[in-house]
This record gives sequence, C-alpha cells and structure tokens, in this order.
Amino acid sequence: MRKDIVHIGADKMHYEVLSIVELARELNALGLDIYWENIGDPISKGLSLPSWFKEIVSNSLQSDELYGYSPTKGLYQTRKFWADISLRNNGKYISPDDIIFFNGLGDAINKIFGFLKRTARVLVPSPGYMTYASGEAAHAGALPVSYYLHPQNGWCPDVADIETRIRYNPSVVAILIVNPDNPTGFVYPEKILREIVILARKYNLFVIVDEVYENIVFNDQVPCSLGKYIGDVPGIALKSMSKEMPWPGARCGWMEVYNREKDTGFDAYINSIVNAKMLEVCSTTLPQKVLPILMAHPGYKSFLQERVQKYQERANIAYKMFCGEEGLIVNPSNGAFYFTVVFQTNYLSEDQTLPVPNNLVSNKIAQLVDAPMMALDKRFSLYLLGNTGICVVPLSSFNTELQGLRMTLLEEDDKRFLWTVTSIRDSLRNYLGTM
Repeated sequence: MRKDIVHIGADKMHYEVLSIVELARELNALGLDIYWENIGDPISKGLSLPSWFKEIVSNSLQSDELYGYSPTKGLYQTRKFWADISLRNNGKYISPDDIIFFNGLGDAINKIFGFLKRTARVLVPSPGYMTYASGEAAHAGALPVSYYLHPQNGWCPDVADIETRIRYNPSVVAILIVNPDNPTGFVYPEKILREIVILARKYNLFVIVDEVYENIVFNDQVPCSLGKYIGDVPGIALKSMSKEMPWPGARCGWMEVYNREKDTGFDAYINSIVNAKMLEVCSTTLPQKVLPILMAHPGYKSFLQERVQKYQERANIAYKMFCGEEGLIVNPSNGAFYFTVVFQTNYLSEDQTLPVPNNLVSNKIAQLVDAPMMALDKRFSLYLLGNTGICVVPLSSFNTELQGLRMTLLEEDDKRFLWTVTSIRDSLRNYLGTM
C-alpha cells in the first residue's frame, strides 16, 4: 500500500476464547468429538430458556415500534428502569441520561478505549478478561498496564501494589475492575472496592467496573455494585443481557455513568462516546424493549436462582476435584461461571505430552506444539484437546504470566460435567507425572 494502513495496536488484538474454535473444528473434521469449555455461553451448553421468556419476546415482535430506530442512548423507559434500580439498590441517583445502550458490551468496550486519548492508560487486572487487556493495549499500541490478582491470596489484589502502579505510571487515568471476575470467579469484598475508589479519588482517576456477573454470586458472597461505593468519584458500570438473562445473541449491553458532572474532562470523554454512538444512530431496539418486561416477570428471580445454585454446585465439585493436587494452585470460584486452575512454577516443560489416539489429530497437535515461543499452558491445552476432545482456554491468554486453564461451569448434564472435570484432573495428573 502507498502507506502503512494497519493500526499501531492491531497486533495486540487477540481473543483466544474464539481463536481456539477454528482449531477445534478442524480437529473435529478429522474425527475428534469436541466438548466446548472455552466460552461463557449458557445456551450452547444446553440451557433451555423457559416458555414465558420466549413468549415475551415473541409477543413483543407484534409491536411496530420494535422495527424502528430507538433513541441514540436507548429507549427512555428502559433507561429509567435501570436508573430506578440503581437508586433502589444503591441509594445512588443517576439520571436515565446517564445510561447508554450498545450493541453488546464489546461495542461499549471498543468505545471506552477507542475514544480515550492514546497516551492515557487504563490499569487492568492480570489475569483479566482478554477483551479489556487487548482493547487497552491496542488503543495505546503498547503492552497493557496491569495490576495483579494473586492466586496465593484467593485472587485478591494488593491495594498497596495498585497504588504503586498508579504512582509510577502517570499516564494511568482509570482503574478497571471485573466483579465478579472473569476468569477467576473472584468476588471483590466491599472493603477492597472502597479502597480502590479512595485511590481513584486521591490520584484524580475514574473507575470502570464490569458488573456483567453481578447477580451470579454464590458460596455466601454478597454482590456490591458501583453505585453503592463510588461516592463522588467519576465512574462507569458496565452491564449486559448476555450472562444473567441469559441472552448472549441479543448483543445488548449498556453503561451507567456516575458523577460525570464532577470533572469536565470526564464529562467531555463521555460526550465523545455518546457522539460516536450517534453516528451509528442507535443500538438494537428489541432487547432493550423486552429487558424490563423479562426482569419483572414473576418467574425471573427463580429462574436466575436455580441457575446460580447449579453454578455453585458445579464450582464446588470442581474445587474438590482439583484441590490438593500436586503441581496446582486452585481457589474456590464464588461468582460468574468459570473455574480456573493454575500450574505451580516449574511443573510444566516442553517434554510433557498426552497420548492422542487419533493419528490424524496426533499429527496436527504435533505440528502445533512445535510452534516457537508457545506458552506451556497452551501446549497442555492442545494435548488435552487431542486426548479428550475437551476445549479449554489457557490462562496465559488472559493477560498474565501465570500458566493454567479456564473452564466453564455451564454444562447442563450432570454426568457430562462430572466426566469433564474428572477427565481434566486425570489428564493433568498424567501430563505432570503426579499419578
């Protein structure tokens, strides 16, 4: 080309959760049955939505209103619905105008990083959901700026360490929290959240909190949303229909903006996001329209509670299965619907393998693991895939130097789930030589 047309951060965009799908499908074509543990989609794992849910969506389609544009920020009644929820649950008033709808949370994340000044950085968790780390790195054209979640401390971050990273990185303008966390299942104590907000106030930062899994918490954990502890600090809470509802195919996410009037720079930044959304006209109308109706249905809470109970049971089964295994660090998962296993240092090597019964699959795996600079946990995930057909995501894909794996807790079939965690445990033992 006449000029270099590739964005400076293009090589920072990577999403292993879906990247591994192409490989798994290729292996499936070679005769390998695949068991998908890579993506947080309850529907793909066999969840059937209740009839009342489908009837609400179906009946709503009869309204001509749903076939037209919605306002740029979203339908007013839906935004008012969420503003009322914030006031009721948190005692914090936000206006319907402080709520902005997007075509999925990915759209919102792209706007958050895309309209941030390139030299301004967001401090993101490590390990952390790869969409945030990739988005942060891509907008700056540099490695993400991170703080650590510590597996030796139940995944709890060190607030003093966060402050050090803020102090010595003057380009940091915001702190990102994912609560409950993906990939670890960690639920932040309110005390830690308030301490992070104190840091944001001290250093004149804003806070971004992904609360997609806010109501998927268990093992006696208590959810705590941003409106409860943000005080007078500028902040953004991110929500979605994909996980709690769950309706991932709706591609409906939104942000709640807090205290934009407290800082002119933050207010101008939010305006730039709204203006960008205006260029797109609006987000999809249907999911916005039915969202309050679905949540107001008398069966909604029990539907959610039943799922949360099942995730708790799955999480505790997985913890008991892996806890105490030589070479591993595991913590209980207390929220979202993922379980993470960490390899202890020096337990992985390039000499380790698992048998792959299918010769065609074995040859393909052998080619892949010979790739230069391959992370050792990805090497394990490839052998696990070839040996069992179980498709997990290597932990190193989540903006971390830790080695491990992330699986889901979504399998609807009890026997299949038990087979999955047992097979992963046995494969780990064989791979590490800890039988």
